[in-house]
Amino acid sequence: MHIHILGICGTFMGGLAVLARNAGHTVTGCDAGVYPPMSTQLEAQGIKLIEGWGVEQLDLKPDLFVVGNVVTRGNPLMEEILNRGLPYTSGPQWLGEHVLNGKWVLAVAGTHGKTTTSSMLTWLLEDAGMNPGFLIGGVPLNFGVSARLTDSSFFVIEADEYDTAFFDKRSKFVHYRPRTAVLNNLEFDHADIFADLAAIETQFHHLVRTVPGIGRVVSNGREAALDRVLTRGCWSEVERFGVDGGWQALPAEDGVAIDERFAVYHNGERVGVVDWQVQGEHNRMNAIAAIAAARHIGVPPAQAAKSLSTFRNVKRRMEVRGSVDGVTVYDDFAHHPTAIQTTVAGLRTRIGRDENGKRARILAVLEPRSNTMKLGVMKAQLPASLVDADLVFGYGASAGKDALGWNLAEALAPMGDKAQAFNDIDTLVKSVVAAARPGDQVLVMSNGGFGGVHQKLLDALSARPTAQARGVA
Repeated sequence: MHIHILGICGTFMGGLAVLARNAGHTVTGCDAGVYPPMSTQLEAQGIKLIEGWGVEQLDLKPDLFVVGNVVTRGNPLMEEILNRGLPYTSGPQWLGEHVLNGKWVLAVAGTHGKTTTSSMLTWLLEDAGMNPGFLIGGVPLNFGVSARLTDSSFFVIEADEYDTAFFDKRSKFVHYRPRTAVLNNLEFDHADIFADLAAIETQFHHLVRTVPGIGRVVSNGREAALDRVLTRGCWSEVERFGVDGGWQALPAEDGVAIDERFAVYHNGERVGVVDWQVQGEHNRMNAIAAIAAARHIGVPPAQAAKSLSTFRNVKRRMEVRGSVDGVTVYDDFAHHPTAIQTTVAGLRTRIGRDENGKRARILAVLEPRSNTMKLGVMKAQLPASLVDADLVFGYGASAGKDALGWNLAEALAPMGDKAQAFNDIDTLVKSVVAAARPGDQVLVMSNGGFGGVHQKLLDALSARPTAQARGVA
């Protein structure tokens, strides 16, 4: 089959393209702004990419057009597909019918932590010799790719609640039909398509309805929203994590930091110990959710806990991009206020104090570019989410298609002199570099490319006289 993918450079659609190619299909695709790294990865797979939405692409005469949710009515290529009555489907539906059908699907859903938990779960199965297929909205460092098709019966997928396509407004995850479903957490997000939290809860209940009676739902026991979802009806076994009587992460022994070593308990019984380099309470919750899900397909908890010691996290999750003159620059995908707060707090725990007992400084560099943030729904939560940072540098473009519809400086005003807002990246970089001093941690947070700000910061730090004097540049 020849499929032509509209919107191929998105993380999900690009991963789908790789899976389709691995399955033996001929794959081509188009997007507005064919850009790396996805374009490079796809071309390496022998997938032809076309820039834009020109109707001449119909001359490729594919058997099927697979449409990403970035495509809207009015798109010239889509309009001609509709006018000619050509066959089309959504990415999630094609995936469900052609890749996931017949597999034991392990789906990880939630507002936060989907990518990390999916990556952990995939690694637990891989380390247990199960050779799982997977499609993840990021790049697990243990694998180096975001998607893989194998002959295994098991497939791990990051289950997104965003809508499927312009012609199918259900959440993507209703197409996956998992036997094991992880519900990590649930908050209001995606304000561009959901009116309120209750609307998202309804979509999560649609997911729960697709889990078979012999399946299992692994749910965060601390989340009232998830409890409401399950109260609406659940026909599968439920295991909860993060609460007494379920799965818990507790100190392994006195005097040892729980961030470095923790014990896994199930129903009050100690079943394993995790030694690792991944910090934060949120990651411990992700870990016990992954261990619980892996147990459903036969991976012993003690073995899974041991496997986490070699888990290398995910690209763009507290990823060190470089260090110059004692200043370290990190890249992180955080963009929702809860994720921002968790990320900053996690770095604060990691860096602690220097040899003189002085608290290391965190310089937070933030681009609020998600659809929810652009709408300003959560702008009032930003100051509280950044409380653990010492200085804050926010970027909100004042013109162009990515412009914020609200004033970032006003939103950060409660932070006083601690925060600044910029509408020019180069000016932002100059201000960060002027403020940075040896020992500082520069934490860049965005769900986009942020104009290459990470390398710009490293280059500017290298060009400082202090760095040149020390032979860094």
